[in-house]
Amino acid sequence: MEISNIIGYILAVFVGMTLGMLGSGGSILSVPILVYMMGIEPALATAYSLFVIGTTSLIGGVHKAKQKLVDFNKVILFGIPAVISVFITRKFIVPRIPKIIFTTENFILSKSILIMIVFAFVMIFASFRMIKPFKETTISGEEKLNYFKVVTMGILIGLISGFVGAGGGFLIVPTLLFFAKIPMKIAVGTSLFIVSLQSLIGFTGDIMGNQIIDWELLQVFTLASIAGVFIGNFISRKVDEEKLKTGFGWFVLAMGIYIIIKEVFVSLYFTKYNF
Repeated sequence: MEISNIIGYILAVFVGMTLGMLGSGGSILSVPILVYMMGIEPALATAYSLFVIGTTSLIGGVHKAKQKLVDFNKVILFGIPAVISVFITRKFIVPRIPKIIFTTENFILSKSILIMIVFAFVMIFASFRMIKPFKETTISGEEKLNYFKVVTMGILIGLISGFVGAGGGFLIVPTLLFFAKIPMKIAVGTSLFIVSLQSLIGFTGDIMGNQIIDWELLQVFTLASIAGVFIGNFISRKVDEEKLKTGFGWFVLAMGIYIIIKEVFVSLYFTKYNF
């Protein structure tokens, strides 16, 4: 086994730890680890990420359900449009994106570069939400549930999640808070189940396609991530959640900027000088 793979499996533990501590953010780490440490092609890495995050989130979701912190009505309401959207994205949209989208004298925009750039911008967006202190609003029992907005956000988040291989917890939690009108702790638990459903069903879109899956690598990576969930749950009881979220947000911001620099400017340099 190569040293880079060993490091990748160790880092997979941190993917699970992030989900265990914050209820989201695991996919922000899994795709870069799979691409840069495990040598997985970006489009395939997004498929692997969906399986890893889906399985790991399911374990976390079951744990939350035992604590009665999951609103299964909202899982169905939000989850169905999200699941349909992510499946269509993985099955029909991603496979039809050409390997070379366009070229100039100095730059080639490939499918792999596009996926990583979009993912980097998703990382940066997520980092701002993590860095900024979140104030939970008081919800009035008289407020009506906005079904249209919840379903629309489910479709949109499913599309984003399917394209970049992200679970979307950092988008689902605020949607459940502001549009589904549920408390923060229940929003986190509910989000884990939604992430699990849309990620695992999205992954089936890849299985039904022509993707060749390295099941041994995927299973070891997933088991390491699941172990991380339990470590993250333990740490979350000892450390202030807001400090963890803010620190991780700065790390994600740095990673997002790094990916943009690497994929755009390095690719531009190599294209210009024909490396």
